[in-house]
Amino acid sequence: MYSFLNDYSEGAHPDVLQALSDTNMQQTVGYGMDEYCEKAKEVIRQRIHCPQADVHFLVGGTQTNMTFISYALRDYQAVIACDEGHINVHETGSVESSGHKVLTHPHIHGKVTKEMIQTLLNSHCDEHMVQPKMVYISQTTELGTYYTKKELEDLFQLTREKGLYLFLDGARLGSALVQKDAPSMSDIAKNTDAFYIGGTKMGALFGEALVIINDELKEDFRYQLKQKGAMLAKGRLLGVQFYALLKGKLYETIGEHENKMAQIIRDAFIKKGFSIYEPSTTNQIFVDLPIDIIKLIEKNYLVTHIKKIDANTERIRIVTSWATSQKEVENFAQMISSL
Repeated sequence: MYSFLNDYSEGAHPDVLQALSDTNMQQTVGYGMDEYCEKAKEVIRQRIHCPQADVHFLVGGTQTNMTFISYALRDYQAVIACDEGHINVHETGSVESSGHKVLTHPHIHGKVTKEMIQTLLNSHCDEHMVQPKMVYISQTTELGTYYTKKELEDLFQLTREKGLYLFLDGARLGSALVQKDAPSMSDIAKNTDAFYIGGTKMGALFGEALVIINDELKEDFRYQLKQKGAMLAKGRLLGVQFYALLKGKLYETIGEHENKMAQIIRDAFIKKGFSIYEPSTTNQIFVDLPIDIIKLIEKNYLVTHIKKIDANTERIRIVTSWATSQKEVENFAQMISSL
């Protein structure tokens, strides 16, 4: 069985694993204060052209979202997301468990829009309900779509006008960075208050790099990290990995590969006339298939079941990664063409 369940089924990209092996016997201080974390931070600051940015390394995406959002908001404040947002659907109420409501609205192609934000602001207009203070988006989205540079700029402009923070979850950021009309890391830094660079789903063993741009959200954040259990004693393991991913073009190379593999599969489904849900050019494919076809696929491949469309049709998700074999993809595409 070959797995298309997710983009973290394998361990780490060989270059990342080699970097960890090469530094394994070196002694460093702990808690992210080591030379490798500092080197990784400096590379990130150079990439985003923002020398004053604060960078913190955490282990996972849910941990990063909950730790930062709960830090940025006061007790009575809430965060806006679309109904498909990761913090709303796939994080077991972690943000709510910290005392902050997630306000949602139906997505538009997996995205938050200016109109959506305004609708939620209009319906939360006084002190008898929670106060919206942050907008949460992800790049790429949960449905494999992505925000263009213009869309991100428009959202940021609205949040400035309305006194809101804009926070971008970059768990699959590499898949979006290589899109021609998507914002670069530098563009993201100019148009958010904070964002994170995904590692877990982008070739690292684990890890996310949180980048805080807004000075209002920097003070004493390491206290928050420690209290939330997000400060890794062997912090250098995160620094080594992010330095390996970002010192050159490895991060973008991974994004290009996983997108290319996904497109081969996507094209095969389209050629056979199957319906793609929220078509995109990133590494996630959502396709509506007859249940008997899915059973045939699952004789040799693992896929994620998303939802039933009707009695005979179901939506599945297929995900590619840095490790996805082109031979396996071509075999899969051939199998699709023979259905």
